[in-house]
Amino acid sequence: MEHPRLFEPGDPLVQRVRELCLDLPEAVEVEAWGRPTFRARKPIFVHTGSSMTRPYSIVIKTDPDEHPALEQDARFFHAPYYDSARWLAIDFDGPGVDWRFLAELIETSYRQVATTRQLNLLELARPRGLGYSN
Repeated sequence: MEHPRLFEPGDPLVQRVRELCLDLPEAVEVEAWGRPTFRARKPIFVHTGSSMTRPYSIVIKTDPDEHPALEQDARFFHAPYYDSARWLAIDFDGPGVDWRFLAELIETSYRQVATTRQLNLLELARPRGLGYSN
């Protein structure tokens, strides 16, 4: 059974997430389960639409050292079907969404799944410690 699309084509909020994700080296978009997923070639680093009840959310893979603190942050929640030891979700449609923070979360998630070559390309584009460039 095919999953229905969760978002309309051209949705401006999803487009904003898309731009952040596709700015990373060799990132690709693949529709899965009726939702855009973003991958470092094959492994997923962002999954939009954690559930039908929270469509405007992203699921990200966290840095293991940061995960416990993020779990204590009320903005984050556990998404169905994802390992709660490393994956968390956060909404991106409320008032006051911090897009810079979301960009950092997306990049951290990418770093968790990217190959060494992809990480080297990212370092050339955005050395760690210099802040997010967008």
